[in-house]
Amino acid sequence: MPRLPVRSAALLSLALLAQASAPAHAEKADRYKDLNIEADLPGKIDLLNQFVVFNGNVVVTKGTMIIRAARIEVRETPDGYHAAVAFGTLAQHATFRQKRDAPDEFIEGDAERLEYDQKSDIIRFVNDATVRRLRGATQADEIAGNLVTYDSTTEVFNVSGGGPATAANPGRRVRATLVPKEGTAAAAEAARAASAVAAGTTLKTTPSIREPK
Repeated sequence: MPRLPVRSAALLSLALLAQASAPAHAEKADRYKDLNIEADLPGKIDLLNQFVVFNGNVVVTKGTMIIRAARIEVRETPDGYHAAVAFGTLAQHATFRQKRDAPDEFIEGDAERLEYDQKSDIIRFVNDATVRRLRGATQADEIAGNLVTYDSTTEVFNVSGGGPATAANPGRRVRATLVPKEGTAAAAEAARAASAVAAGTTLKTTPSIREPK
């Protein structure tokens, strides 16, 4: 069972195409770290059935992986692996963040519900899901849909649409935004263009045309 310190208080499949120049994956050591859970409200720990429920500002950590949610349910499988389901609220999604095995890069995302499977090292973002890759504090790639599945071992995402239509996405379409790989000519050109926009450009005005007398 996990260590439980308690505080009272359309289908698209793609890999991270725009990664850093060297291959990088989620922190490999995270898989072997203890699963820790903290919450503000009293929890339930059923040792007989290997089942844990915690509520209220729940924080789950496993190495560099952090899940925040309103409620978490954790089961231990007969072979000793943990399977967790984290629930958000209508006002606040459940969130996920994990460092990649690369300097200052992270994967983070949010959805109404998160499903984590330790054995396969897969996390599913369910209902109104968005997953991003960050370089430091700067957002790089972003994937959004009704369901996003992230395999942290292979760094392959699967995203599907469906779910309720919203004002922001009435067609229930899936979306992906990919940025150029760092260190490439395309990335350098994009950076120059962004700098030019940030600095502002001076437009040449057309000389006024006088009507002939």
